Order: sequence, then structure tokens, then C-alpha cells
Amino acid sequence: MVQSFDEFKSFVFKKKVAIVGAGVSNTPLIQMMLDLGADLVVCDKKESLGEYEEELRKKNVELYLGQNYLEGIKDADIIFRTPSLMPTNPYIKEALDRGAYVTSEMGEFLKYCKGKVIGITGSDGKTTTTTLVYEMLKKQGYNVFLGGNIGNPLFHRIEEIEKNDFVVLELSSFQLIDAKYSPEVSIITNITPNHLDIHKDMQEYIDSKKNIFLHQEDDGVVVLNKDNEITRKISEETDKNVRLFSRKEKAFSYLEGDNLVVDNNIVCNIEEVKLPGMHNIENLLAAFAAVYDFVSIDTMRYVAMNFAGVEHRIEFVREINGIKFYNDSIASSPARTLAGLKSFKQKVILIAGGYDKNIPFEPLAEEGIDHIKCLVLLGKTKDKIKDAFLKVMEKRNIDLPIIVADSLQDAVLKAYSAAEKGDIITLSPACASFDMFKNFEERGRIFKEFVNKI
Repeated sequence: MVQSFDEFKSFVFKKKVAIVGAGVSNTPLIQMMLDLGADLVVCDKKESLGEYEEELRKKNVELYLGQNYLEGIKDADIIFRTPSLMPTNPYIKEALDRGAYVTSEMGEFLKYCKGKVIGITGSDGKTTTTTLVYEMLKKQGYNVFLGGNIGNPLFHRIEEIEKNDFVVLELSSFQLIDAKYSPEVSIITNITPNHLDIHKDMQEYIDSKKNIFLHQEDDGVVVLNKDNEITRKISEETDKNVRLFSRKEKAFSYLEGDNLVVDNNIVCNIEEVKLPGMHNIENLLAAFAAVYDFVSIDTMRYVAMNFAGVEHRIEFVREINGIKFYNDSIASSPARTLAGLKSFKQKVILIAGGYDKNIPFEPLAEEGIDHIKCLVLLGKTKDKIKDAFLKVMEKRNIDLPIIVADSLQDAVLKAYSAAEKGDIITLSPACASFDMFKNFEERGRIFKEFVNKI
């Protein structure tokens, strides 16, 4: 049952509220807490916030910046954690032990949102599936808000959202790990090893994902991937109202021959789908199952035939002398890179490597080697990826050219030098970006800049 937002307003008034993180996404939350009369503390690991720091001080906000920034939460009544600050952090555990209310912007949003919420999580395909659901609802004529990891922060706009409105949220394991409320319709696209540099183990990662539906009421719907071992097992263990999607077997939404089908209704033919790759067929099937009660088959068909994709997701960049470049910077896990490789009908020149999330690269080497013409490696994981491929090459007696680059620009130039007319070069790193870039978006944008300068 959704709570009254007046309850929240009374709860924060005159309380000491600590917000961890002073980035752009938290700016509206900071202002909202000031407007609601909270005694505000803002904590950020950056040493300086520039002009924004001066602005906050003028508003009598207490600031804790730099190395010991979490000291600022020590006597707070209410703490908004940033998603990357895990509930297992010693400062957070200490706060919980003394009775502080530890929450997050998304946790409070799910608690108080009056609209119908559809939430999407998974190791791969979250953003595309979220956008597909959003586009289908919008095309059907609903008033739709887009948020979570994409779109804009929504909590400060919560009183604008009416009962008949829809909210579509992309949710990460970090946002879900301590979730106590679930969307009315929840999707888990798939679960494969990811973020094991932050989660204590794979089980914690899986349990975080399951939180997206565990707190649903009786009329809730959970959409799960029948083809993924972990989500299929979840579907067998839960008593929730499950809709399965599959491109291999019959399910609520499934691929039958060349037709995409939902609840025995043909939506479209696979040749009519604009998005490339079988992983995007899965994303469409997941979206169909989620919106089935709210939109027509014609609307699903229209979006499937017209939606061309999201930036950084197998995004065509440029063709130079018959060589095509694609930006798949979103591929920050081996499973995501494999899906990208399989979307092409020929072997590709793959640019991979980056920040180490402690995910094994053997599956990428074993399955991906048949889809790669030349491998260009960079970043902190370049040696780990190279070793994984060398083992497979030796075992299967395959000779795959491997080139090591010093930077992304160097990787682009070396890949181009190794290419021939008709080749495809794709940036699909299988790793996070944090060793060289702020995020995967920055990595993708800089890749495109280098390509466009050739």
C-alpha cells in the first residue's frame, strides 16, 4: 500500500538529514530537503564542490568533504545513501545500530509514488528494455515518467505523479539491495556475474535483484527470462505472478519460428524488428510481457518496427573506406560483450578491456573467439583477457591476432590499421570504464570522437 507523502514531509521536518553524494543527480534531493525544513548535511568524497559548495554554505548546509566525508552521517537522524555506498559500509551499519533511518532516494520514491510503477533490472539489457517499455506506454497515450538509472531524478516531482500515470524505472542491484517496496510490474532481464568487486558474493548480487519483486502485493506481476539459468530457477521458487519470456521455448512471450509472440498473439516478424541482435529480441519479449495489460498489440508492433536503439548500445558510428565502426560501450560485462558479438553476421575486430570487476573472462574467450577476427586490448584487464584467450587458442589450435594498446585512441588507430574493407570494428569492452573514464557514456562519446577524427 502506497503511503501518504504528507507523512514523509512531517517525518523530515526539523530532523537532521544527511545526503551522501553531491552530484547532479542529488541536486534536486538536496533542494527538496531544504524546502521541507530539514537540518541538512551533505557528504561527498570530493575535496571541493566548486561554486556549488559556496551556494550550499549560503543556505546553511553543513558540508563534510574529502577523505572523511562519512563522518557527516554520525549523528544524523535520516541518511540518504548514494547507490554506490553499500548498506554493509561500517558507517551505515553503525548508523543503523544507533537507530538512524537509512534510506535512498529510490527507496522513498517506491514507498510514496501513487502512479503505476514498472521496474526493470538485470545484468544486461536493462536500459534498452526500460526504454522499450517507456516508448510503448507513451505511444499508447499514457502520461509516462522515466527514471532510475536513466532519465531524470523523480523523487522531488513525486507530487506531480497521479494515480493513472506510469513510471518506468531502470534499477541497479545497488539501488535494490535494501529495497522494502517493489514496483507493481517487475522485470529481471537476466542474471550473470557482475559487480563482484562491490557485492560480497554472487548470492548477494542475486538477492539484490530479487528485491525488485519480493515486496509486491498480490496483483503484482514479475517478468522473468526462461532462457537464463538463474532467473528460470527464481521463477520456479517464487509464488508471485510470473510471466516468462523466451526465444527458445514457448512462454508468455516467445519467439516462434521468425515471429515474436505474446500470449499467443503474433506481434511482428523478426525481420521487421529494427534493433540488431538476438539479445534485443529478448528485450522486446520482456517488454511485451510487462506492458501486455496496458497497451495494444498494434502499439507493441509499432515500437518493435520503429525503435532504433539507445546511444552506446551497438550504435553505428561511421563507415570509413568500407570499414564500419560501432560503439557498444555499455557492454561492461563479458556476457554483454558476447551478446553484442553475436548480433553481427561476421567476425569483428573487437576493442575490449577496462576496469576490473573481478569477473572471469574465460566464458568470453571460449564462446567469443569464434566471433572475433582480431582482438585489441587496453586498460587494467588487458593481460587477464589476453591470458584467457591464449588458453583457448592453445586448446583449440586457433591463431587469433591480439594487439595491445596504450589508450583508447591508440586502440582505435591500431584496430583501423588492422582492418580491411568490409570489416567491422566494435568497442565492446566487457569491463567497466572506471580505470580511464568517468562512466561508460564518457567512454563511448570519446570513442566516437576518435573515430570521427580519422
